Amino acid sequence: MKVSSKKVKLVRRSGFTLIEIMVVVVILGLLAALVVPRIGPQVAEAQRTTAATQIRSLEDSLEMYRMHNGFYPSTQQGLEALVTAPTTSPVPKHYQEGGYLKKVPDDPWGNPYVYRNSNGRITITSYGPDGEEGGEGVNADISNED
Repeated sequence: MKVSSKKVKLVRRSGFTLIEIMVVVVILGLLAALVVPRIGPQVAEAQRTTAATQIRSLEDSLEMYRMHNGFYPSTQQGLEALVTAPTTSPVPKHYQEGGYLKKVPDDPWGNPYVYRNSNGRITITSYGPDGEEGGEGVNADISNED
């Protein structure tokens, strides 16, 4: 008797089964459910810190404007007076060439800062994530008066 010595070739398919993919998706979902709630408050706090830092920077630029011109921009002139020389009264006589800022930043939530000059007392305010005046907790306003 003659025995045949044929080699048996096993065919392997590459890739993942549907079950394997579903297990990975469930694990990723569980990890996200554990991590995201812990990151959320830190992001909100970072945005509030960024707003406070930007407000201090705007205050510094306004102080330079006042030192050169003897007064702060009016409420109507607003923070844009730090970028381009105002043409409405009071017109600054010693405006720094190139301005005091390249551009006025928006707050971390994409809203413009609110500037008020009340008889030389300036306030710069961000209305926070809700974009509305007032608010409590995470929606509280952030101001240079805080």
